[in-house]
Amino acid sequence: MLLSVADYEAAATERLPEPSLAFIMGGAGEQRTLDANIAAYDAIRLLPRVLVDVTVRGSETTVLGQRVSFPILIAPTAMHRIAHPDGELASARAAGSTGTIMILSLGSSLPVEDVMAAANGQVWFQAYVGRDRGLTTEVIGRAEASGCSALVVTVDAPVVGGRMAERRHGFEVLPEWFASGHTPMYGLTAPGASGASATELWDASLSWGDLIWLRSRTRMPIVLKGLLRADDAARAVAEGVEGIVVSNHGGRQLDSAVPTMHALPAVVDAVGGQSAVLVDGGIRRGGDVFKALALGAEAVLVGRPVMWGLAVNGQMGVEHVLRLLADELDLTMALCGATGVAGITADLVAPP
Repeated sequence: MLLSVADYEAAATERLPEPSLAFIMGGAGEQRTLDANIAAYDAIRLLPRVLVDVTVRGSETTVLGQRVSFPILIAPTAMHRIAHPDGELASARAAGSTGTIMILSLGSSLPVEDVMAAANGQVWFQAYVGRDRGLTTEVIGRAEASGCSALVVTVDAPVVGGRMAERRHGFEVLPEWFASGHTPMYGLTAPGASGASATELWDASLSWGDLIWLRSRTRMPIVLKGLLRADDAARAVAEGVEGIVVSNHGGRQLDSAVPTMHALPAVVDAVGGQSAVLVDGGIRRGGDVFKALALGAEAVLVGRPVMWGLAVNGQMGVEHVLRLLADELDLTMALCGATGVAGITADLVAPP
């Protein structure tokens, strides 16, 4: 019986081959950061209010001015066909049908045009800046022309982290995970889309000065994904960035990086409400979503749980995972005395 995200994780583990699991579930190095992300949520305790009328509750909110049914977005994860033949089509439809936003990865198994044609809700597009700025411009332009409503630029990966689990299990990118003729990652052929090949194409020289160039290439609001420091967050606000994702790449880049929940409060303080702040990494329960919102995030991104749902039951599996998290969030709100997202405040988290 599938009653939680943990149940989906167990079911997906039984269905997927070891190399695929290594890609979806693995982290960098000895996976200290991956484990610490989860442990950081577990260490936080709640301090509920009582004698509050919680008969009527709602988790609706807005993120970058876009309405969502609950503050849980689908994080950008590559190659959804690794989990299910319908790939990103299923995930986009699941996001739309549940009233939330999918962030489509540059490493999508399917072209952005195909995903947007199937989507029934808002989709943001995630990109890395490549060494070939012409190709980067082309990819961003295609996403905008297809109807994507925000650009999420990943900035914590000038090179690919040391993903030991993938190497130990012989992970290789397979051609069948991609639509015929589709070459993601700035023109890489599917069999060549390895970490080493990506490192050769990503632009390790990317710096703050390049935000002006990025802004000149799109009218979409820009979100920077991969910030952990308060000073970087303040700089992003000064540069006019519309959104920030507090992220350590799900523990897949720099092992021993600070857990995102440890970094979140300082980033929120530095931003001062001048930019949307989202967070990812380690979210496995609706209570985790509640804790992130209490510490100042406007919404969370979930990646691995979506892939587990996709592996188990395609679109319906993703929908169920999202609704499980939303229902758990609603229950936590009721028991903590919060009737809406605005009522999830820092005083509901116990001091350390």
